[in-house]
Amino acid sequence: MSSVATRSKLLSRLVVTAALLAALAPRIGAHEVPNEVTVFGFVRPQGNTLRLLIRAPMKSMRDVDVPTLPNGYLDFTRIEAAERHAAQVWIRDFVHLYENGTELSVPEITATRTSLPSDRSFENYETALANILSGPRLDNSTEIYWDNGMLDVMFEYPITSDQSDFAILPGLTRLGLQVNIVLRFLQPGKPERAFDVHAETGIVHLDPRWHQAFLMFAREGFFHILDGIDHLLFLLCLVIPFRKLRPLVIVITSFTVAHSVTLIASAFGMAPDTLWFPPLIETLIAISIVYMAFENIAGANLQRRWLVTFAFGLVHGFGFSFLLRERLQFAGDHLVASLLAFNVGVEIGQLAVLLVTIPLLSLLFRYVVAERFGTILLSALVAHTAWHWATERGTALIAYPIPEVSAAGLAAGLRLLMVIVAAAALVWLLSLKFKPTVTPNARKPQY
Repeated sequence: MSSVATRSKLLSRLVVTAALLAALAPRIGAHEVPNEVTVFGFVRPQGNTLRLLIRAPMKSMRDVDVPTLPNGYLDFTRIEAAERHAAQVWIRDFVHLYENGTELSVPEITATRTSLPSDRSFENYETALANILSGPRLDNSTEIYWDNGMLDVMFEYPITSDQSDFAILPGLTRLGLQVNIVLRFLQPGKPERAFDVHAETGIVHLDPRWHQAFLMFAREGFFHILDGIDHLLFLLCLVIPFRKLRPLVIVITSFTVAHSVTLIASAFGMAPDTLWFPPLIETLIAISIVYMAFENIAGANLQRRWLVTFAFGLVHGFGFSFLLRERLQFAGDHLVASLLAFNVGVEIGQLAVLLVTIPLLSLLFRYVVAERFGTILLSALVAHTAWHWATERGTALIAYPIPEVSAAGLAAGLRLLMVIVAAAALVWLLSLKFKPTVTPNARKPQY
């Protein structure tokens, strides 16, 4: 009987524990980090003061001592201290602004207020400012929980001039797992600039000088080529059979000119802006790697390779443009310089890859494995990987309906085709200059 009583007591404790957990579930959920958070902001320098207006969802600001009524709704008669505390520990301490490269001092929190999610005052700067400073405040007749409100805050920074070079580090990563910041910069005498950035984005120059834009986009291009495993595999396929300078010059130049053409054309709106286009390009990139790998296995021919490389370079340029399309918002008035810088960064990245890959391949084929067998083995491994990519991406592509062809699309395609033909002619002329006098190594089987 004692064992039965013990089991009964244990069961009753489990039931009580489960009931307590169920009762506390809403409270536990209230402290969870939100999956996605959108923050709205305005940066407005004027005279010797810079104003930063921020609207963020209150659900992203956790562990705040919130005054509530007995029914759990916000007590607006005592809400100001909680608003200021949340503005300080969740926003002010993590957003950094710079003037001419020097970080501004800690700002003053000049105004806070709680708004409803349906409030539309943050659609422009004037209505947002008026709402924070003099708009009617919510009272206890508004029944709202802290997690359902929006916190509006105005910060003020002392500055030396409203025409300075301003930058911001939007470090609001703690607000959610993914934090998007819709930011608008209004500098007197200049057009408004809009940004859509992630909280983990580094320092953003709000009106960049040309050299700032150039350096940023050169860095983007360099790291993009190093981070893109598909582009790296394509480069590997290019250099496996041609590891001498003269054959490589025309092949790499062909690839460079081709991807530069489509990259720049995309920036000027000549590429399709539809949902099916990115998966199409990603599929074609994978197919290009498979083709080049099989050509290495069959025996690469330089006379044909630069043409094939040019065609696939056009595809890879569109792939580069998908990243660039998002980043061009940081170019300011320096679109051409930014495009040139991105290309420079890509070429430097490619050169760095080649400087490492070519000596390693030469050592591999000299001391480890015969050149012909090594070429087949490496190319087969690359083809296997790329084939899986092609099938996965192709499956995603066929889910899209067949696109309709419009007159505007045909006109844009014709303009792009004319640019491509001109670029192909340039590469052809270069191929005549660098035409090899000997058969490439890939045509000489070695066992």
